[in-house]
Amino acid sequence: MILATAPEAKSISSMVAGLAETGKLLVVGVPHESISVNVIEIVGQKLAVQGWPSGSAIDSEDTLRFRALNGVQPMIEKYPLEKVGEAYHQMISGRVRFHVVLAMGK
Repeated sequence: MILATAPEAKSISSMVAGLAETGKLLVVGVPHESISVNVIEIVGQKLAVQGWPSGSAIDSEDTLRFRALNGVQPMIEKYPLEKVGEAYHQMISGRVRFHVVLAMGK
């Protein structure tokens, strides 16, 4: 299973190739554009693409527990605090590929 949290259509679309047979791509990050998948690949390998609304407290707890138990490391875009405006603009425009993190201090 692959959990797609970043709202970037091209990245989400490319994740299908990383699934093993009978794997599932669960999309919780909603991009502005449509995603594109190869139906032959999905049918041939018995794959699934599913969306899931998230945001409740229990969803966050479950996600953190899963991360801790499985050693999952996030992919981030790090910005120094001085570039908070740039980071915000990237998020609002939908051009962020991963989670934005502001670095405090050095």
